[in-house]
Amino acid sequence: MANSYKSLKEDFVSNLTGGDVSEINWVTAVAPSAAILWSTLQLRQSFFSPYGPTAFVADFLLNCGSLLLATTLYSSSLLVLNTLLVSPAVLVYFLPLSGPRNKKLKPPTIQITNGDANSRSSDHVDKALPIRPFVTSYRGGMMVITCVSILAVDFKIFPRRFAKVENWGTSLMDLGVGSFVFSAGLVAARPLLQPASGGTSESLLRRVYKSTRHSVPLLLLGLARLYSVKGLDYAEHVTEYGVHWNFFFTLAFLPPFAAIFNSAFQFIPSYALLSILLGVGYQFALEFTNLKVYILTAPRTDLFSQNREGVFSFFGYLAIFLAGQATGMYVLPRNPYPARGPTNGGQQRRYLLYTLSAWSGLWVLLFAATTSYSYGLGFPVSRRLANLPYFLWVTAFNCCQITLFCIIETIFFPSVHRVTEKKVEMEKCKEATSTVLRAFNRNGLAIFLLANLMTGLVNLTLPTLSMGTLPAMGVLMAYTTVLTSVAVILDARNISIKL
Repeated sequence: MANSYKSLKEDFVSNLTGGDVSEINWVTAVAPSAAILWSTLQLRQSFFSPYGPTAFVADFLLNCGSLLLATTLYSSSLLVLNTLLVSPAVLVYFLPLSGPRNKKLKPPTIQITNGDANSRSSDHVDKALPIRPFVTSYRGGMMVITCVSILAVDFKIFPRRFAKVENWGTSLMDLGVGSFVFSAGLVAARPLLQPASGGTSESLLRRVYKSTRHSVPLLLLGLARLYSVKGLDYAEHVTEYGVHWNFFFTLAFLPPFAAIFNSAFQFIPSYALLSILLGVGYQFALEFTNLKVYILTAPRTDLFSQNREGVFSFFGYLAIFLAGQATGMYVLPRNPYPARGPTNGGQQRRYLLYTLSAWSGLWVLLFAATTSYSYGLGFPVSRRLANLPYFLWVTAFNCCQITLFCIIETIFFPSVHRVTEKKVEMEKCKEATSTVLRAFNRNGLAIFLLANLMTGLVNLTLPTLSMGTLPAMGVLMAYTTVLTSVAVILDARNISIKL
């Protein structure tokens, strides 16, 4: 890459200050708005059952096209875009029922409670960790907007206020990085829940060994990215993670360190409290030592100082990962408190919604308390430092987003959490889940890797900075279509790529 053009590319993503949190919320609200329209079409018209080419196109346009528009053409008209998505849902809802839903429904099966456990047959639902369609939709939507943004940011059609901030401030891409880590922590709670539900537990050394083994592919990907970026003289933003560090290294080190922190659960029986203590401790070090000055201004004289952003921001990302695990501990189980919790599906869902709402409110209050200049501590958000306000912002947003998807599922597909038979539950979950979002969720890390490779290819072959609106949208649409097609084909062939 020519040095002059490389410098232009680096300047294009440097020294940015971000935008308002409220605008970022409107951008991300497009995903739940699209879910409302998708759910209405499925509920009232059975539009996505069976799933053919027409259904795929509609699914793609709703769950991928809308997010692409939100970050490009409609970036200054987000209220309009959300209205355009929700308004048709109202119309469709009042249309006559279509398809199989016109058939007379059978009366629901009586819910079996804990007291009837001995009389359960193999046909009844008894899994401690059920399928959660709303979690699939949340994670799938997060993956879509992340993949769209990592290429779109290289075009002028993508607003600079959405790109990563240099030092202080909030932006869509800053939120995306943290959300990727939070969602990884959310599903990382599953192995912690499985031993508990089965009555067995693993030793610390065993957990660290397993998590380290799973981190090796990510370390190799990080090394491959480092080699390719340096070898191809690819444009890079050094203050993002450092000279050699990249996001794959951060992802690789999270599971082993999380396993170590999980061992403290016997002393501090709350993953949320563990994450808060880590975030507060790291913020204390930033404020009362010279660590903050070192990260932001120190010369890059050796390997450690060259990668100081990646090394120290890891503490903030680890706190986010632990907060994701804390959320997963009550979102993923059918009944997180079997000894004293509700026993039937309806009560369990109401309890989950209350819990999600309470935690969302708490994280929002903590974020406001740390960032408000009038009533709080007045700390600014910094993705570069991954400081306490950044950790709380990411956690608050993701808990609220999960709550929204849970509410949508509860309203449109109540049978998902009320059924008592395994086969019926599988069918209802499939009905309530977008195929596109399920595909992105299923092979999220592999699709993210493909997105990075395609982003590099586009930037090496096309002058993205000089492309107008129409050609830029054409490239972005083709890129999103390829990613979606690959994801859906893998899902259709029942292929899960584990990295």
